[in-house]
Amino acid sequence: MNKPLRRIALFCGLLVMALLIRDNWLQYVRADELNSHKYNRRVLIERYSHQRGNIIVDGKPITGSARTEGTDFVYKRTYTDGPMWAPVTGYASQAFDANQIEKIEDGILTGNDDKLFFDRTMSMFTGKKEKGGNVVTTLNSAAQKAAFEGLGDKKGAVAALDPQTGKILALASTPSYDPSTFAGNSKADEKAWVALDKKNNPDDPMLNRALRQTYPPGSTFKVLTAAAALEHGKVSGPDEPTDSPLPWTMPGTTQELPNEGDLPCKNATLREALRVSCNTVFGKLGADLGKDKMLETAKKFGFNEEQYTPVRVEKSVFPEDINESQTALSSIGQFDTRATPLQMAMIASAVADDGKLMKPYMVDRLEAPNLDVLEKNEPEEMSRPLSQEHAQMLQSIMETVVDKGTGTKAKIPNVTVGGKTGTAQHGENNDQNPYAWFISYAKTDSGSPVAVAVVVEDGSASRDDISGGGLAAPIAKDVMKAVIDGKQ
Repeated sequence: MNKPLRRIALFCGLLVMALLIRDNWLQYVRADELNSHKYNRRVLIERYSHQRGNIIVDGKPITGSARTEGTDFVYKRTYTDGPMWAPVTGYASQAFDANQIEKIEDGILTGNDDKLFFDRTMSMFTGKKEKGGNVVTTLNSAAQKAAFEGLGDKKGAVAALDPQTGKILALASTPSYDPSTFAGNSKADEKAWVALDKKNNPDDPMLNRALRQTYPPGSTFKVLTAAAALEHGKVSGPDEPTDSPLPWTMPGTTQELPNEGDLPCKNATLREALRVSCNTVFGKLGADLGKDKMLETAKKFGFNEEQYTPVRVEKSVFPEDINESQTALSSIGQFDTRATPLQMAMIASAVADDGKLMKPYMVDRLEAPNLDVLEKNEPEEMSRPLSQEHAQMLQSIMETVVDKGTGTKAKIPNVTVGGKTGTAQHGENNDQNPYAWFISYAKTDSGSPVAVAVVVEDGSASRDDISGGGLAAPIAKDVMKAVIDGKQ
């Protein structure tokens, strides 16, 4: 071969090699990136070419699929009682992607997950129309309805758990939104989406307040402080007097910590202090324990760490860099202490289950289109924040709160209920209407089937009319009763 031909052959060989390298780079290295690229419309067309699998509650779908006209996206998502279930499902939209369960389990719901490879392969041979798999939740429809209707037109949230398993039974947030209104790709869908944006709607209806909003927990946090006092030997039992002067001046200050009214808080027992909600008793207990012991207990209950249900839960916070007086305020659920409703339900849950905290979760199992189980979640112990002995002491105290304290509106006939009210101050110099809290659990002969946390942000109410016992406790009662009635 002469010299010019060798050069041409070498050049052609280099071109072929470059083409092979480029082809392999696109097919293997950049495949995932190109598949998910926003301008790769073929992927989106395929995604909406068949019915999406469903999200299931109590054996019934709360989602569906509907055919669309005038677009190459054949199906769009539909929702049954969309506003009630939006904090659970999230949304799936042709124009605006998806979030929460709809996003996390998108592969199963669309049928594109590797777990469904066999089903996809078989459908190619059988000609059976492709369909997504199902996500079966742990939710209880009666409890969810009681929570959503109980909140009504108030701004707030409810989280309910099964203390024995960690299953999430209810997750309500108001105001809410209907994911169906922007599930498509039309101008009407875009208009609905824009109207829900926080910039255009200050009530922020798309915020999942049960999981993603943290609040000062107020006096409901005193349950955790009582647990810390028992666990660290600061108090020996529920009916032993505490070393709590009245008035009490916070360490390092000349400021007295006030109680809400003329309460019998001087050297009050834990039972009496929780029954009437003594700031002085729990503020002093927190200061005496110190920030390290309070922080240790708070972390055991789940504070200062994000949770996944599998939806991400905003981190609840017990402040770490604080002095003695700030520790006192933090120990009564004020200063920089903040918690999600789910976190406060976890506190009630651990007390109800004799000191064992189960990891919260709301997806029971994933199913193939033929209903074969692809993956099942099992209950998992998260921590032991307090001993069985101390948990049972706290149960006795919290039951006194409901029996003859600030939580009497949570009473359920022939059912043992324990609870704690809270009225959390917030705003600059506490100038905003407080948040009304209630955390509780119910017990039957077979144990505790439900623990609940309710928070109500009722900015329209008179400040004097806002209380955890008045606004939040009746909602918690209805949720607990719905769960118990369903087991009978």
